[in-house]
Amino acid sequence: QVQLVESGGGLVQAGGSLRLSCAASRSIFSINFMNWYRQAPGKQRELVATITVGGTTNYVDSVKGRFTISRDNAKNTVYLQMNSLKAEDTAVYYCNAVRGPDLYWGQGTQVTVSS
Repeated sequence: QVQLVESGGGLVQAGGSLRLSCAASRSIFSINFMNWYRQAPGKQRELVATITVGGTTNYVDSVKGRFTISRDNAKNTVYLQMNSLKAEDTAVYYCNAVRGPDLYWGQGTQVTVSS
């Protein structure tokens, strides 16, 4: 079992930056994929960024060049650095961990970007 706790959300003006953190209750060293998802009001949850156990990253096209996902295995934490934020980035952001057949989710953190 892995518990995930997100933090770092808030209200920011367009063009600003936020860094989200996802703290895991146990080592993430062996977790295959750590992901950030987001869900805007009235929309489906979408995968924003992924980092593998080997450090390979992938991003949805709409955030490429603006968002950076990283992991600190020593701190059992995954980060999402978000720069040049836009109003359309407004959503609840969720951390997700995939370990074998098991999926784990955090409770989400709200990001609101004012235009």
